[in-house]
Amino acid sequence: MKFAICNEIYQGWAVEDAIAHAAKTGYDAIEIAPFTVANYVGEIPASRRQEIRAAADRAGIAISGIHWVLVKAEGMHLTSPDAAVRTKTRRYFVELVDFCGDLGGESIVVGSPKQRNVEGEVTFEEAWEWATDAFRDAVKRAEDRGVTICFEPLAPVETNFVNTAAEAIRFSRQFGSPAMKIILDVKAMSSEGKPVPDIIRESWPHFGYFHANDVNLKGPGFGEVDFVPIAAALREVGYEGVVSVEVFNFDEGPDEIARRSLTYLHRVFGRG
Repeated sequence: MKFAICNEIYQGWAVEDAIAHAAKTGYDAIEIAPFTVANYVGEIPASRRQEIRAAADRAGIAISGIHWVLVKAEGMHLTSPDAAVRTKTRRYFVELVDFCGDLGGESIVVGSPKQRNVEGEVTFEEAWEWATDAFRDAVKRAEDRGVTICFEPLAPVETNFVNTAAEAIRFSRQFGSPAMKIILDVKAMSSEGKPVPDIIRESWPHFGYFHANDVNLKGPGFGEVDFVPIAAALREVGYEGVVSVEVFNFDEGPDEIARRSLTYLHRVFGRG
């Protein structure tokens, strides 16, 4: 397994500086939130994409992929009753695949709770059909670009559409493609009412990415979640992908978040 960290913890930092710090701290990879570069990925020229990829190459660190993909990208919604909005969203996911591939990334994490909520008179069946349609073109492009789209089950307090790993697996398996899987997130799994290690075992081999965090919205090792059985379950199923630190509370600052999280992960996973 490789350890990564999400770049939005480096609030106000240039992407190149965040990459350099993550590499210096000892991470294997960094995960990029597109909104830290531009509101829409279509606004990021090929030259800028090449600069970001080159910065990672110089630092000796991989770009594992992208996440928070619809933040600041106004006008997107997976389950909107407005066909024009859904068309715009479907096309944007293809753009996201190309952006990820241009950076050398291999995974796109799709959480975006506000942009998938089922609202108004929309039925669950309609929402499911529309959300599925939103990914069809992107999955085909992802197959061509060597990218995996990972749909994220999220807690009911965040969204009313796809709240469990089992439901997300059912959604992803519709595509019959290795380019469409799910992501498991410790904070989100903690809302399911069953032990996180059990969810990991039940979800294998359908997840292609893993977010490490705590229910207190901080990094691994900053709260009460015990990652020892989580690490054991990941090893047990044979997961060899990325374990990426994603936090939502930045009180400790990027340096301490990055260092303490990695130190804890090294300890529980038996590295270093």
